[in-house]
Amino acid sequence: MIHRKYQHVLFAFLMALFMSCFMSLVISVFNVGLVEDILEIWLHAWAFAFVVAFPSVMVVAPLVRRLVVLLVHDDER
Repeated sequence: MIHRKYQHVLFAFLMALFMSCFMSLVISVFNVGLVEDILEIWLHAWAFAFVVAFPSVMVVAPLVRRLVVLLVHDDER
């Protein structure tokens, strides 16, 4: 198992992996359709998307967490 201190890195890795997978598939099919070599096109797009997504999530996730804290409140009034 992975130590808890690396939780944010694991979160970023998995979020980037799954989101880049899904988004690259959707965008690839949208752009070229269900062509014969869609698997190759998608895997190429996914590899590129993941390389961009992982560092992006590492940078953006802490900012989003802070933004969520500012936007959310308890119902205690």
